Amino acid sequence: MYKPLLLLVFLLISQTAQAALNVLACEPEWASLTQELAGDLARVTSATTARQDPHHIEARPSLIARARNADLLVCTGADLEIGWLPLLQREAGNARIQLGQPGYFAAAEQVRLLEKGGSADRAQGDVHPGGNPHLHADPRNLPKVAHALAQRLAQLDPANATRYAARNQDFQKRMSTALARWEKDAAGLRGVPVVVQHKSWSYLADWLGLKVVADLEPRPGIEPSVSYLASLLERLKAQPARMILRAAYQSPKPAEWLAERAGIKAVELPYTVGGSAAAQDLFGLFDDTLAKLKAGLQ
Repeated sequence: MYKPLLLLVFLLISQTAQAALNVLACEPEWASLTQELAGDLARVTSATTARQDPHHIEARPSLIARARNADLLVCTGADLEIGWLPLLQREAGNARIQLGQPGYFAAAEQVRLLEKGGSADRAQGDVHPGGNPHLHADPRNLPKVAHALAQRLAQLDPANATRYAARNQDFQKRMSTALARWEKDAAGLRGVPVVVQHKSWSYLADWLGLKVVADLEPRPGIEPSVSYLASLLERLKAQPARMILRAAYQSPKPAEWLAERAGIKAVELPYTVGGSAAAQDLFGLFDDTLAKLKAGLQ
């Protein structure tokens, strides 16, 4: 007598499992944000890790297979993935995740981008005339992206629209509380002069009031030569910095070379989720970023 009931439960479980969205995020920060909003309603994976430069990855067959089966592709946009995403979309042959379709979501379209304009010549390095794409480094952007992403998830999965809305509301509250805590905790960083390795930190500097006095890269994404670093060292004698900031995926050698000779600290920041042991979600990412910045001043 229990068999029909057990069969019904099995069918309901199977239908629930099949209803989950397949989401492929281009970067770990967007995978983490999607998971916050979708919970068990989505299967979320990231195309890249915190130890990879998101400008340059290879669209391997395993990644193409994931893109082929994705209901939603969540990326930064603003040409951050221009070197590999078009190939991935083309090879996947998945009409759902092409540009202009509901299954493609670009975080950069939801916020105001810094550093718009400039050269579009790729020979000048990893340039982005549409604006700096490293927008997640300012957590004030995350609630805006989350709101738009929750609406997109609901569009693709209308049966669970109320659950996406509820999870978004919860995320907004927790992020608002965290932002107030972070900004109070980071008050001592305002005006601190820093050297950066790549434009990864423009949004972080804008949020915290850090003063960027130099960039380790002669051109975006181009490794500095020893002669360039030597010239930078001379500049720092006239305009000193307190720290050199680099992302976890970047080579430590240029920062360490300059830090040793300039007598300042080279600080590795997680940059994205998974970039350090403490940065296992978006909240841990900024907790750890601030902790490392404050330690760099000591």
